[in-house]
Amino acid sequence: MSAAAGIVIVGAGHGGVQAAASLREEGYAGPITLVSDDPNAPYQRPPLSKAFIKGEATAESLILRGPAYYPEKQIDLRLGESVAAIDRAGRIARLASGEALAYEHLILATGALARPATFAGAELDGVLALRDINDAAQLKARLENAKHVVVIGAGFIGLEFAATAAAKGAEVQVVEIAPRVMGRAVSQTISDFYADAHRGFGVNLHLGAGVGSIEGANGRVKAVHLSDGRRLPADLVLVGIGILANEQLASAAGLVVDNGVVVDEALTTSDPHISAIGDCCAHPNAYAGRVFRLESVQNATDQARVVARKIVGKEARYDALPWFWSDQGDLKLQIAGLNMGCDTFVTRGDPASRSFSVFGFSGGRLRVVESVNRAADHMIARRLIAAGASLSPQEAADPAFDLKARAMPAKSA
Repeated sequence: MSAAAGIVIVGAGHGGVQAAASLREEGYAGPITLVSDDPNAPYQRPPLSKAFIKGEATAESLILRGPAYYPEKQIDLRLGESVAAIDRAGRIARLASGEALAYEHLILATGALARPATFAGAELDGVLALRDINDAAQLKARLENAKHVVVIGAGFIGLEFAATAAAKGAEVQVVEIAPRVMGRAVSQTISDFYADAHRGFGVNLHLGAGVGSIEGANGRVKAVHLSDGRRLPADLVLVGIGILANEQLASAAGLVVDNGVVVDEALTTSDPHISAIGDCCAHPNAYAGRVFRLESVQNATDQARVVARKIVGKEARYDALPWFWSDQGDLKLQIAGLNMGCDTFVTRGDPASRSFSVFGFSGGRLRVVESVNRAADHMIARRLIAAGASLSPQEAADPAFDLKARAMPAKSA
């Protein structure tokens, strides 16, 4: 290994950029190389399906850190380049261009890939996924003239885009094979509320419906055929059927992968000189009670900070509370914790007011709080769950009960 070897970070999304920044904040003085296969300067991802497509945000406003940040911090930012292979024995990351980057530690922040559609017609012009700013720019341009929009998948991104498209005047159809929207992520109460809300936005929902094929004419999308025989006219289709961990580089290098690059509590892979963070990694998660892969900005940035501390020799263990958010129309959904394994849900506030929270418990212990237009509940919930504070379903459902007072001792515990 050459004397110039330092830290090589693969991927310049939220996790990769935070890893580089945190290394400098923690006092790491060696070389840092940040490699991104995206030719664009690193940018925020969550606004792509909402503010960017609406025209409320520009590519420039989404940039992570200013353009001067990287040279000021002596971070070698390589845009439009990709790591083709990892030589673990020699500790070398080989770029597709042929250049060899020596590393003392390698951080994989490769993110995730859109789950590919398997139905016929997915290759037609006008059938798009949304994973980066180039996809978002295409969707934004096409939405200006689209009259019939079909969204395949009722997860966060699909519903965020559906609300945006409906607000722009398009006829929007959402097709979801599951019986409810956001079914894997939220409670039945939140799911039902959002289904009704989207109908109010003018979105047509087709739940429990699969896609048979996509029809085209002269190479362009014309309609989506459902598996039950129905035909939905379409001049723009967004496929949002989930994402897969971008683990191919790790797998080819012989690292252990299992629905993500497998890491320990310090985010170290099966090679002690390689870490993985963000959407691409499967980590032991105290709140899930198992090895788990999280897809969120919070997870990626928190894990980046842990890896930076580890590299400079400080105590490092990832145990952050998961939290998420989704903006759909005039509704902000904020989730603290994970709803898996919950056996009791109670509602605080009135869903009809479009401002309420759902508290989920497992064995009497608070596990998750899902808040709609209720930011104060969300912030208190993060403190309560992280501290393991005692709260009963009856207390959570009682609007007169002082959640903030209960959270205060929990915060200092």
